[in-house]
Amino acid sequence: MDTESILTHTRKLLREHDLRARKGLAQHFLIDAGVVTQILAAADIAAADTVLEVGPGLGVLTRELVKVAGRVIAIELDGRLVQVLRKDLATWQNLTVVEADVLKTEPGSVLGGAPAYKLVANLPYYITSAAIRHFLEASIKPSLMVVMVQKEVAEQITAKPGRMSLLAVSVQLYGAPQIVAQVPARAFYPAPDVDSAVLRIEVYPQAKVAADHTTEFFDLVRAGFSANRKQLINSLSRGLGTTKDETLPLLEKAGIDPKRRAETLTIEEWGRLFDCYHSTERPA
Repeated sequence: MDTESILTHTRKLLREHDLRARKGLAQHFLIDAGVVTQILAAADIAAADTVLEVGPGLGVLTRELVKVAGRVIAIELDGRLVQVLRKDLATWQNLTVVEADVLKTEPGSVLGGAPAYKLVANLPYYITSAAIRHFLEASIKPSLMVVMVQKEVAEQITAKPGRMSLLAVSVQLYGAPQIVAQVPARAFYPAPDVDSAVLRIEVYPQAKVAADHTTEFFDLVRAGFSANRKQLINSLSRGLGTTKDETLPLLEKAGIDPKRRAETLTIEEWGRLFDCYHSTERPA
């Protein structure tokens, strides 16, 4: 379908089922055919792939995914849209529509034994960070994520040292993110107040910190970012509840200048700092 046809079909489905976009669920339906093409290209889907789609809405992207993937599992929170999807796409035997809250759904519970999968999602803005972390920290992680997010969030996630944030670290620990397309607000119906971006995350086979220690790792990173734009020795001391005299040897051991700020550290430097922190004896 072209963009005009998608918009016409979207309005038709909404009218036939007496539906309106629910503001409480941040529903904005994708209607731009060019963006759909960009998402499919970024996901690089093969006939053998299992695709987990989050937030299928009225199925504009779903309709294209089932044509190229071996299997598509679409998770939708809104029960009204679940019924529309099951009726409108009933002829596709490789599609399973699941009514569920994605943040409460472990991927393994819906994959049906599939050994690997790709995630494609048009995420509601209010759950973007939580949803991305949910899948990156899941016991069965996707090999690739292609997600639509708010443009500003995409820029935060892909930031380089000098502009890093806790969000950037929390994603880049698990994979390599890149913005593959800018998406104007007019690509949705109804149009949101902000522009979006398509984000592609190539997920590493293993995170850069062992899974057993990620909670402790993020405690350290969170401490580093606890005092905005403060020198590391100050923010870490404040966040960890230590004195500067206790924090300084930790930074020196990791080879990190205590006058630097948290936003300048690379993922590798955070990893090195954590190794030193983890191996240091601390009071019980």
